[in-house]
Amino acid sequence: ALRFHKENQIPLAHNIFRPHSENYYKLFSYARSLKEDVQLTEFDEYLLSTDIGEFGLYEGKEVPLDHPFINEAEYKGKEVELNKPKRGGKKKFYVYVKNDKGNVIKVQFGDTSGLQAKISDPAARKSFAARHNCAAKKDKTKPGYWSCNLPRYADQLGLKGGGAFFW
Repeated sequence: ALRFHKENQIPLAHNIFRPHSENYYKLFSYARSLKEDVQLTEFDEYLLSTDIGEFGLYEGKEVPLDHPFINEAEYKGKEVELNKPKRGGKKKFYVYVKNDKGNVIKVQFGDTSGLQAKISDPAARKSFAARHNCAAKKDKTKPGYWSCNLPRYADQLGLKGGGAFFW
């Protein structure tokens, strides 16, 4: 599968396997073990720096670390979905995440001055990623992480030009 990705110039972010399938995670694990031998996009390098493809135990079940199936939580007495950005709040967007202590927090991000996210402009994306040091943003409890990964959630936020890449 990794050879197929390489020969057809398909980024790992566009994994050929169904998300959450066994082979989906195996591809990331295998690519991580051969990282030096595989040509990767900037976003693929970021993906391999996360825990995607790794597993841990949660309540006696083996679960993927970077794609948890547990997606519901409670925030101030209200049922919320974790890691699903939405429009609104004090900023342009918000998302609920769990912090290191296991508490659900609300992370608000985005500009409120009326500027548009120019996701479909390659020059603007490159400039944004460089200006905000997106490759180093790995903490989901910080607004910078979500701003840098906004294109991944473009469809559900009603933005045009999204995809599996940084700005």
